[in-house]
Amino acid sequence: MNDFTKDFAQALFNPDKINDLLRKELQQAVNNLLEAELTAFLGYVPYARNGWNTGNSRNGAYFRKVDTQFGPMEKT
Repeated sequence: MNDFTKDFAQALFNPDKINDLLRKELQQAVNNLLEAELTAFLGYVPYARNGWNTGNSRNGAYFRKVDTQFGPMEKT
């Protein structure tokens, strides 16, 4: 049984915990998708040597807050 299944089984008895669990999983999925999109757009993985001094590099990020039906989540 994986961590999500264990957490979901425990959260079934408390509706507030279900929303927290779903928000956490949704936040992780969105962050992973955004990172994959950036990698595909730039054409190289983070810290790759071929991205240095190209003018099109991973030169920082900022936090974003998105409100969802499960509560607010942050892009890290």
